[in-house]
Amino acid sequence: MASALLDKLMADIKEVMRARDSDKLTALRMLHSEIKNLTVNAGKEPTDEDVIAAVNKAIKQRSDAAEQFSRGGRNDLADKERAEMELFRRYQPPQLGQAEVESLVRQAIAEAGAASRKDAGRVMQLLMPKVKGRADGKMVNQTVQSLLP
Repeated sequence: MASALLDKLMADIKEVMRARDSDKLTALRMLHSEIKNLTVNAGKEPTDEDVIAAVNKAIKQRSDAAEQFSRGGRNDLADKERAEMELFRRYQPPQLGQAEVESLVRQAIAEAGAASRKDAGRVMQLLMPKVKGRADGKMVNQTVQSLLP
């Protein structure tokens, strides 16, 4: 099964090459390489889920790097990492908002019969397949913790 997201990425790489935008080209090629490492080099065809997983990983890495650069006073490098994050967001599914996550967390708490924070693991286990790739895991976990007594 071919990945529509991978096709979109390849088309964007070609477009950026024509535009001679070396920064974007480098970032997109890095993302493509990461996708290949996760799929083709592992002996399987890339799916949209694989592409989304690679994109989420790349965005998280850029976010962490931007935070480190900001703390170190290197705002120029932090801005570069943030720009790459925004470029990669094109290949993510639409992200869930806080209200949507809260609603899903409440459903998962009810479904798990969670009564305290000790049950957070069961709630997260039910919840993560529903939000995978569509919400930041840290935000989901914080929401679970805030809604459990």
